[in-house]
Amino acid sequence: MTFKSLVLIIAIMAVLSSMSHASDPSPLQDFCVAVDDSKNAVFVNGKFCKNPMDVTADDFFRPGLNMAGNTSNQLGSAVTAVNVNNLAGLNTLGISLARIDFAPYGLNPPHTHPRGTEVLALFEGTLYVGFVLSNPGPNMKNKLFTKILHPGDVFVFPVGLIHFQFNVGKTNAVAFAGLSSQNPGVITIANAVFGSDPPINDDVLAKAFQIENKVVDYLQSQFWWDNN
Repeated sequence: MTFKSLVLIIAIMAVLSSMSHASDPSPLQDFCVAVDDSKNAVFVNGKFCKNPMDVTADDFFRPGLNMAGNTSNQLGSAVTAVNVNNLAGLNTLGISLARIDFAPYGLNPPHTHPRGTEVLALFEGTLYVGFVLSNPGPNMKNKLFTKILHPGDVFVFPVGLIHFQFNVGKTNAVAFAGLSSQNPGVITIANAVFGSDPPINDDVLAKAFQIENKVVDYLQSQFWWDNN
């Protein structure tokens, strides 16, 4: 191996290594409390930041996760998220949290978090959870990983992969999830595909799902509930 070849290999490995860190960037200071009014901002680090001299303990505090979400909806579930949009002190820290409540047989439907890995801990009830891998090679199916969770169990959903949680018990279930982004985002698959505005063309969906156009029309006419 020549010296030039060795240098090239090292350079390629360095680039690939830097690309592999797909999470929020590290903070450049101790904290950066988000503020909507840029006129009152002093530093910029992900969002406009409140003047450190004006920061108080309340900027890092949010009550209410002891309260159950309202699961009286079509899905029988409710997600109470705590992220940079409602807890300003999370800005630049690369984490967020959610409480997920389930009625009996309630579902947190298939969805993805484009910017964060999720680790879920079950506190009450019994959940059937799982995620699907990204597209494999030709003539192969996307692999599904599932598990039945009981109180005290923990399960991880890798960043960007489609996943779900379903209450298979006859009682309520409660879980808490930590996510590796201050604003991980949510794309609920059914809502995004059949409830977009404006609607995706019938022919596109009919061909993609190998169904008739009238089935697409029916699905697009439904009310797609957002449990977040």
